[in-house]
Amino acid sequence: MKMLFTIASRFTTTFLFILLATGVCFAQLTKINEDSAYIRKHYNKMERMVPMRDGIKLFTSIYIPKDISATTTYPIMLNRSPYSSAPYGDTLYKLTLGPSMLFARDGYIFVYQDVRGKYMSEGEFEANRPFIPKKTSNKDIDESSDSYDTIEWLLKNIPGNSGKVGSWGISAPGFYATMSAIDAHPALVAVSPQAPVTDWFMGDDRRHNGAFFLMGSFSFISSYGARRPAPSPRGLPGFTAYGTPDSYEFYRNLGPVKNANEKIFKGENPLWNQLMEHDTYDDFWKSRTPVPHLKNVKPAVLVVGGWFDQEDLYGPLKTFAGIEINKPKSQNLLVMGPWIHGGWARGTGEYLGNIRFGSKTSAFYQKEIEFPFYSQYLKGKPDPGLPKAYIFETGANEWRKYDQWPPSQSVEKKLYLHPDGKLSFSPTVTTMQVGVPPSFSAYTSDPAKPVPFTSEIRILRGSDYMYEDQRFAASRPDVLVYESEVLTDDITISGNVMANLFVSTTGTDADFVVKLIDVYPGNAPNDSPVNPAMKMGGFQLLVRGEVMRSKFRKSFSKPEAMVPGKIENVKFDMQDAAHRFKKGHKIMVQIQSSWFPLVDMNPQKFVNIHKAEASDFQKAVHKIYSSGSSSSYIGVRVMGE
Repeated sequence: MKMLFTIASRFTTTFLFILLATGVCFAQLTKINEDSAYIRKHYNKMERMVPMRDGIKLFTSIYIPKDISATTTYPIMLNRSPYSSAPYGDTLYKLTLGPSMLFARDGYIFVYQDVRGKYMSEGEFEANRPFIPKKTSNKDIDESSDSYDTIEWLLKNIPGNSGKVGSWGISAPGFYATMSAIDAHPALVAVSPQAPVTDWFMGDDRRHNGAFFLMGSFSFISSYGARRPAPSPRGLPGFTAYGTPDSYEFYRNLGPVKNANEKIFKGENPLWNQLMEHDTYDDFWKSRTPVPHLKNVKPAVLVVGGWFDQEDLYGPLKTFAGIEINKPKSQNLLVMGPWIHGGWARGTGEYLGNIRFGSKTSAFYQKEIEFPFYSQYLKGKPDPGLPKAYIFETGANEWRKYDQWPPSQSVEKKLYLHPDGKLSFSPTVTTMQVGVPPSFSAYTSDPAKPVPFTSEIRILRGSDYMYEDQRFAASRPDVLVYESEVLTDDITISGNVMANLFVSTTGTDADFVVKLIDVYPGNAPNDSPVNPAMKMGGFQLLVRGEVMRSKFRKSFSKPEAMVPGKIENVKFDMQDAAHRFKKGHKIMVQIQSSWFPLVDMNPQKFVNIHKAEASDFQKAVHKIYSSGSSSSYIGVRVMGE
């Protein structure tokens, strides 16, 4: 109890309440107190305004081991973030340092920096600032140059540094870590982009395959995108006047997306305005992804992501692939675990919701993967022998080591959607008939009654929908369900999941949401770690779910209307998965045309949805075809024997 009172003396009651409200128990508070005490005992803190090449100065917090000397030096760990380097003030210390406390206890110089235009740094903020390949003057700046200039200043001005630097970051800071690896400073030898924001149109945060992720964008951008009047240690407040705990109710009442500006933002949120103005994959979006610039990456790279990441699953997969395709001379490694956004850096990683993973996956990652990676490159410790891809296989609950990703042992196979609602790797005679009108299943999608993304009553998106039981959706008439026979053997998928649909609609646009689901057997044990009363028999675990806005079926830059009644091929990336469907389970695919309010409602009319009026929204009948040359399927990569 003495330790708890020590915490209370240092931090506000409000802060403690927040910790407790977010599930931090007293044992965890004790651990936080111990870590905080260690940091204060072994580190000095300083704050500096670090000049960039264009004269703008960036606020930087620096934690230096107290035992530095002419013979005792430490490498630098750099974290650049738009989310604040708080606490501010030389006498106020962070509760933890580094990617994990393993680093603080081993000894590093830790540097946290507010990126330009955020919190205490000067300059103008630009989300996912474009990279400038050919800089012609000191006015040509980007996040790569800001990283370079920061490292150059640190090496010259921070005592006791060893001359080696590593960078890391999660989410937007992951983007800044990626950018630090492009045209990297020679002293930067190890980089870890973790859940890095990589492409806000194709699959991260704001849009997936062109479909706008409404509720996450609205709540986040209300604060993140607001105009900052001046540098400040306080962030800008986000929208809170929902007036209901139910997001489904709030966003239905809000109406078309354009109403967010008309009723709430009033055109005063620059980032929201940009999201609304750029509704196709134009140069604005293309310039903001770092993937085309991941050439000649010299630092060793450890890319990290989570299979249940509600925000940035796309980013780590595409960042790793973007580096790998250019055959870097340095290591380029991928780690994918059973985590939500940033889950590898907090908690134990033993479970999510009702799903157990059989071990402390986060602790394993921190101790056996992340820490040895940096120790090798920054401190000259032995090579830990990490594989090219360290992948957690959900379902089996086992870590796998592969020499490439996707694994060379995986084979592309097709899960066919059959006319009778069956799902199989083998096409039936009916499926392959030629010259016969194709079979189909149909449903009516009504914008006034969209399919909810969750069965919960919640106002903020959260992460539960990524591993939630999908039975609530399967019973709706506007959701098609395809199900395999009971599996007689395990089936393991590892690699890309691709939806290949043949569809028609009575409208001129439509969204298609595809869910790949693991159906538990009826006698599955009731072993939920959070709810012992939860009946796990028949549980429908979402393995992968993704949306496609069909007007982008041919081009994300030049949308094209659907022709009513015409069969069209809508093919899209559902992102990767590594999952074992066990013997006795079944594989299910659900298809629907709304996922509300996770995704904004498609009016099912070919219009600029961000300018659509309420009168543009209409019911439409969608057909999914499943025979002949119009055989719809889900492509997966299945592991061989």
